Amino acid sequence: MDTALSITNDSRFQVSEFILMGFPGIHEWQHWLSLPLALLYLLALVANLLILITIQCEPTLHQSMYLFLAILAVVDFGLATTIMPKILAILSFDAKAISLPECFSQIYAIHSFMGMESGIFLCMAVDRYIAICFPLQYPSIITETFVIKATLSMVLRNCLLTIPLPVLAAQRHFCSRNEIDHCLCSNLGVTSLACDDITINRFYQLALAWVMLGSDMVLVFASYALIIRSVLRLNSAEATSKALNTCSSHLILILFFYTAIIVVSVTHLVGRKVPFIPVLLNVLHIVTPPALNPMVYALRTQELRVGFQRVLDLGKNVSRK
Repeated sequence: MDTALSITNDSRFQVSEFILMGFPGIHEWQHWLSLPLALLYLLALVANLLILITIQCEPTLHQSMYLFLAILAVVDFGLATTIMPKILAILSFDAKAISLPECFSQIYAIHSFMGMESGIFLCMAVDRYIAICFPLQYPSIITETFVIKATLSMVLRNCLLTIPLPVLAAQRHFCSRNEIDHCLCSNLGVTSLACDDITINRFYQLALAWVMLGSDMVLVFASYALIIRSVLRLNSAEATSKALNTCSSHLILILFFYTAIIVVSVTHLVGRKVPFIPVLLNVLHIVTPPALNPMVYALRTQELRVGFQRVLDLGKNVSRK
């Protein structure tokens, strides 16, 4: 009897597991992608761990901007770990089977972490907006309590609003097909295998994208429009340069994050002739930001660079003292 099918009439699913086929169109040689993806994943883990250790060890970095960066590092760590171990298992060991609960859990985790990353970017944008546009009120507004409340609100928002995605997917009837031409359990990729109507799944996916990512994106760019307007009113060129430099790293990451989302969405719509492209971009969009974010901040933020040097060169640092 095929273990992938359940013949009991009282079972909610006939299919007991899904098969993640990997990258469509290149199944024969997709294992060659395991090394670069493993290196990218390792870079993401090490870089974000270094960010957390540096901010923890350096008292000068115990500021709201760096606290939000530490929270972003935790989210990036979780986002990359949600998908990469399974992808590497598929590419390296041909471990393509995934149980339904594991698949639905991955759907939940991916959307939760993606929403949290977008939410933390919004918190960081608000932080920079108040720092530049209301510098005198900044210490009284952006406190440690504000950071905690903003972070908890983003976590609760994304954790609660994302729950219906796996719940609705679990209610669908998967009667025969169980092969997903993807490396991960995407919500629409899984529900497209269902034998019954998935209109509610598509509708909630679209509504969730607009409510979370769409609203965050609008508010983030509105914050930076106000920041730029305020900066352009400064009479001093030095003050203008300093103000722009304080938020340049954040702006680079925001532009990359939301541009990647738009590109992935467009390629999913027009990439049916070459399905490998949207799948690869989808994977890279999830694993690249965790590796990119710490590097951008390290290259463009002097305080963080100094902190890295002290953490990585403890012996010399102690001798100087």
